[in-house]
Amino acid sequence: MGMTMTQKILADHAGLDSVVAGQLIEAKLDMVLGNDVTSPVAINEMDKFGRDSVFDKTRISLVMDHFTPNKDIQSAENCKQVRQFAKKHDILHYYDVGNMGIEHALLPEKGIVTCGDCIIGADSHTCTYGALGAFSTGVGSTDMAAGMVTGKAWFKVPSAIKVVIKGKKAPFISGKDVILHLIGMIGVDGALYKSLEFTGDGIKELSMDDRLCISNMAIECGAKNGIFPVDDITLDYVNGRSLREYKVYEADADAEYDSVVEIDLGTLKPTVACPHLPENTKTVDELDRIDIDQVVIGSCTNGRIEDMRAAYEIIKGNKIAKGVRCIVIPATQAIYLQCIKEGIAEAFVEAGAIVSTPTCGPCLGGHMGILAAGEKAVSTSNRNFVGRMGHTKSEIYLASPAVAAASAIKGYIADPRAL
Repeated sequence: MGMTMTQKILADHAGLDSVVAGQLIEAKLDMVLGNDVTSPVAINEMDKFGRDSVFDKTRISLVMDHFTPNKDIQSAENCKQVRQFAKKHDILHYYDVGNMGIEHALLPEKGIVTCGDCIIGADSHTCTYGALGAFSTGVGSTDMAAGMVTGKAWFKVPSAIKVVIKGKKAPFISGKDVILHLIGMIGVDGALYKSLEFTGDGIKELSMDDRLCISNMAIECGAKNGIFPVDDITLDYVNGRSLREYKVYEADADAEYDSVVEIDLGTLKPTVACPHLPENTKTVDELDRIDIDQVVIGSCTNGRIEDMRAAYEIIKGNKIAKGVRCIVIPATQAIYLQCIKEGIAEAFVEAGAIVSTPTCGPCLGGHMGILAAGEKAVSTSNRNFVGRMGHTKSEIYLASPAVAAASAIKGYIADPRAL
């Protein structure tokens, strides 16, 4: 029986010739990730089981991004604890204010994760790195602690869904529209503990930023991971960037899949996930007028340079609608700097938006954009659960940077194609 991409990576990291869906394995890890919310818990767990060393100081990444710059005393104490841990163990990949970024944008950008890796992170959107042809998945802080100590983790090998992407992208269609369309098709538990394996001729239409966005939201339909094949676009991205040698895995021709889903890029329209689940999707032309109070353009899903440029092309020369707060958050310092060099940041500020240092802040209702009761927001982030960005009586509409930007200047959820 053939293996999927995910199964091949897991088999290799477990030292096995082959694995099958449902099999329990122990696999070696190439990277263990934590942030300022989850790392303190992991450090405390290490203390509980009496271990005071890490398996490899070069294969642990600690990124202070959720409540940084620190919003209160507790977040300051959390970062202090992680900072001291990183210093004590000489952790190579420790990132704090001034050199940090949102973790799932930062690690690929810096080449810390690469093709063929097996990665765990104490954050559910760790599945982002499947865009590089890696197996990456979110875990709890206890598993992170065990991973930091042993360099290994237990997995149940997932079965897979094949997602065949075909056709060519229309204007204003991005990876966000692709993944929202998919989640709308199969539901928030449609891929529960399965691997989403993307394939098809249409993949060449998807940039690396598109793929990172799509893989990032694999968890929003319950997937264990989402993974793309390694092609020329991938190699152009990792060559000269990857800090380690990488390995390319390919699914076997006779690999087994639980089901096959097809997406024709040419038929997609700008898509919005309405409250309060990512599966509650509608195309923008299906929506009645929905007035909004806030727009957030950023996050680990859509804070990359292509996202900034897409929003800039719509916002430049315009003004943010009266009564709308527009918050733009480049996902890393490098992206922030690029926005300054290209005049993107200037255009946002001139339009009446604010441009923030990299932070997860508003995405999880942490800071930098909390919603009050009754307020509605368009966000390029990944979740629109009840209370996700503030008050339980607020509403979040998930959308692409193009839709978010169009909505910011119109004051209601708007179709960028109509501008």
